[in-house]
Amino acid sequence: MPDAADLLAIAVEIVRDAGETARRMRVEGVSGVATKSTDTDVVTAADRAVERQVVDALRVRRPEDAVLGEEYGASGTHGRVRWILDPIDGTVNYLYDLPQYAVSLAAEVDGRVVAGVVRNPATGAEWTATLGGGAFHGGTRLHGSPQTELAQALVGTGFGYDPARRVHQAGVLHGLLGHVRDIRRFGSAALDLCAAAGGQLDAYYEKGLNPWDHAAGGLVATEAGLVVAGLGGAPPGLDMVVAAPPALFKPLHDRLAELDAAGGP
Repeated sequence: MPDAADLLAIAVEIVRDAGETARRMRVEGVSGVATKSTDTDVVTAADRAVERQVVDALRVRRPEDAVLGEEYGASGTHGRVRWILDPIDGTVNYLYDLPQYAVSLAAEVDGRVVAGVVRNPATGAEWTATLGGGAFHGGTRLHGSPQTELAQALVGTGFGYDPARRVHQAGVLHGLLGHVRDIRRFGSAALDLCAAAGGQLDAYYEKGLNPWDHAAGGLVATEAGLVVAGLGGAPPGLDMVVAAPPALFKPLHDRLAELDAAGGP
């Protein structure tokens, strides 16, 4: 089996270089803005450039591996290792020059994520994890939030781009807001998962996340001791991702299930 620490070292090196490209292109001014699934779902020239840079670097370092990226999809032969990449998670923040976006890269071996790095190029903050090796931020091991009461929990979330989905998500939020301390919506799933891992959020949930949105951040959260799963025993995925310490996971999960958070458009 490929060594997780070796894969992480490759990921960190590549993501730091790619993050600098994203940061530099933001300073120079956002260009090549287009839309994808809806008029509010944006992609920039930087998204594409960063993805190409990461894929090219992986081809040099590990030419036999496959890559799944947000902008260009799947490539490579897919032996035992597949890399899962979000070149800029939080593109709307990037577009508006809000310093809450990330380059996220995970290594999956035989279908299981074993290493991941999330880096915010705007601040230089970086989170890393390996399967069974813990999660770290700036050399500090992460352990999640000590909060045990849902009513006192600060919960992060995000919203989809489709208007009908947003209406459903607003209903879920309406039903949850009276049961938690408060809600935060920062605009980057990868960074939200890392914030939950570090205790800056007590918990996090979101519907509609693709693998590149949560692969690396989900490992960081898991290795920090959080439960990361869908609803009703499902794995984390498009229907729902919930990340919370064990004491908060069940009450948050059950409330979200009551509100049909995984349902709707």
